[in-house]
Amino acid sequence: MDPLRRSPSPCSSRASSPRTPPCEMLGFVGIEAVLDQLKIKAMKMGFEFNIMVVGQSGLGKSTMVNTLFKSKMWKSTPPGLGQGPMPQTLQLHSVTHVIEEKGLKLKLTVTDTPGFGDQINNDKCWDPILGYINEQYEQYLQEEILITRQRYIPDTRVHCCIYFVPPTGHCLRPLDIEFLQRLCRTVNVVPVIARADSLTIEERENFRRRIQHNLKTHCIDVYPQKCFDEDISDKILNSKIRDRIPFAVVGADREHLVNGKCVLGRKTKWGIIEVENMAHCEFALLRDLLIRSHLQDLKDITHNVHYENYRVCRLNESHMLPRGPGWVNLAPAPPSVPTTPGPSKARQKVHNNFTEEW
Repeated sequence: MDPLRRSPSPCSSRASSPRTPPCEMLGFVGIEAVLDQLKIKAMKMGFEFNIMVVGQSGLGKSTMVNTLFKSKMWKSTPPGLGQGPMPQTLQLHSVTHVIEEKGLKLKLTVTDTPGFGDQINNDKCWDPILGYINEQYEQYLQEEILITRQRYIPDTRVHCCIYFVPPTGHCLRPLDIEFLQRLCRTVNVVPVIARADSLTIEERENFRRRIQHNLKTHCIDVYPQKCFDEDISDKILNSKIRDRIPFAVVGADREHLVNGKCVLGRKTKWGIIEVENMAHCEFALLRDLLIRSHLQDLKDITHNVHYENYRVCRLNESHMLPRGPGWVNLAPAPPSVPTTPGPSKARQKVHNNFTEEW
């Protein structure tokens, strides 16, 4: 059994209240048919998933995205950036594609950040990224507070940010620490060691331990966060994931013939690095985390924690109380990024509201 597979996220379902004892059933009712109804509806509507990749140029961000979804999401160099001098400011590029597998459609949006950390002076180079993330929260909030709302609000909020750490073999740079401290309060962050094939296995493990020590020392809470483990199965699974973070990954979008089988990999003069071979890299762990086991949980935490933090701050800044059922007058968003409360308190507040409603 895949070590990263698990049951649906507890955020998307409500547990039975201890104050309500189960009722003894006298026969078959057909409640299990609800699962089929939900599946049919999900197949019709499809899913949305938005990820952001952040890291210096040359770390294989575009190739990694193509490898994750086994499709040509984009070329390695965005149009217009391959010619001429290097841009002096950070530019964000987003591409959206619909991926269909076995009748299920996934609307995938990937945002790249070319130019991050490439300048001599990287002071506040994270501002455009944090501004973009909060801008998506603001767009969703403006749609949500309308008196006459859309039946389905388009979700452009960033559900996960993959942060590519250069394979220096030493520890996190000051730039990495400063940025991650700000980023983890706003979005789910999954750090990875880029181009891990440039390190030996021993160097890779030592590098991982130093990074884990840096994250703990500087109170950087990456995904999956401990405070969001809501049951024993979550704690067991997520503790195994936390022991392996940051994942040491290698990206490749070409197939090679190995022992009579076509495999994704990179060909070097020493041999072929198989992307999905756990003995070569940990790409499979990253893929399972983002797609096969925690995709819905990433979306739930984005909505119930990070977006809720932003929403609370914006409503407090508006200084306007509701003037009737469903009425909220919200002032335009200030240019500065709002300060968000601690994620654990916000998540606990949402959880308590769910329990009271149930």
